[in-house]
Amino acid sequence: MEILNPSIFLAASCVICAIVSLATGSSWSTIATVGIALIAIGQILGIDIGWSAGAIISGAYFGDKMSPLSDTTNLAPAIAGTDLFTHIKHMLWTTVPSISIALIVFLIVGFVQGGEGDADKVLALQGIISEKFNINGWLFLVPIGVIALIIKKVPTIPALFIGALLGGVFAIIFQPDVIDSIAGETANYASASYKAILHAMALDTTDFFAAENARINDLFEVDEANRSNLLKAGGMVGMLNTVWLIICALTFGGAMQAGGFLKRITRAILSAVNSTGSLIASTAGASVFFNLTASDQYIAIVVPGKMFKDAYKERGLAPENLSRVLEDSGTVTSVLIPWNTCGVAQSGVLGVATGTYWIYCIFNLISPLMTIAYGIFDIKIKKLKEAKS
Repeated sequence: MEILNPSIFLAASCVICAIVSLATGSSWSTIATVGIALIAIGQILGIDIGWSAGAIISGAYFGDKMSPLSDTTNLAPAIAGTDLFTHIKHMLWTTVPSISIALIVFLIVGFVQGGEGDADKVLALQGIISEKFNINGWLFLVPIGVIALIIKKVPTIPALFIGALLGGVFAIIFQPDVIDSIAGETANYASASYKAILHAMALDTTDFFAAENARINDLFEVDEANRSNLLKAGGMVGMLNTVWLIICALTFGGAMQAGGFLKRITRAILSAVNSTGSLIASTAGASVFFNLTASDQYIAIVVPGKMFKDAYKERGLAPENLSRVLEDSGTVTSVLIPWNTCGVAQSGVLGVATGTYWIYCIFNLISPLMTIAYGIFDIKIKKLKEAKS
């Protein structure tokens, strides 16, 4: 809040999330950490919450798409039959223009909306937070430590477990008042720490900050119908609805694939292909379609990739063309669909409905259109002969 100017907030948020996502290879982790902080700051600065979520998601999915650590960035070339770094280099031609357009839009909107922040209220908010929490630079060691573990390719579960332990240790060291508040009356601080950390990891702790949330709502004159909790945390139980929806979506997608329904739909699409441009447009359309129907981005990459792979070979197109289209359309559009696993997860984490933010995810909306345009106008479409040479 001290650094981010309201006028550049949207563009800065997009860049920050892009950097973190590039380093971690995960849009989900980026949105669930940096994204949560930025969405709250945006509200305080008077930025429309839909635009804030759009900027955060745009940056996170740009980094996810371009990071060699990303699961989808490894999956797409594996399905298409090319190597990872050839795939990433080929994506630059469509991805860089897409994110550049998005940043320009965010800058323009930021200068239009940026004057709404109230400096006095921001200072007052910082005072409220400082009364409850001990804010200092040492706290950055926790997320930096998790990022370092992910860069070192430490498996996900150990990395997250270590991050959770570090968070608990730093809370015990730097947030004794919060520990006491959550634990209630206990015999000693060790017992209070144990009780508070387990509670924070597993259960909702929002009620413990009710007084501060009320003061913040009053400070920004939020009416009763729209009052929200800026200081909130749901713990593992807060993610259960999201987990259940993801399980349902994966079950449905698996049934569709095992029953042969997805292949049948793709064959119908292939019958209309008569040029390179229509092939790329059909691949992009199929990926979006599977995101809509199968409700999972992995299916939206794997199934079209397998079904269109031979068609690209027959037309003499290098496999990196296919892998690029799969990422430009399958990876980035998943978060725009309310019942897709990505849409469910990100809307739940940010507290912003998919129907509210999707129109503001400029990068995610432009990417499939960009890849289709490149196919229609035969821009940077690599041939098999070029790839071999």
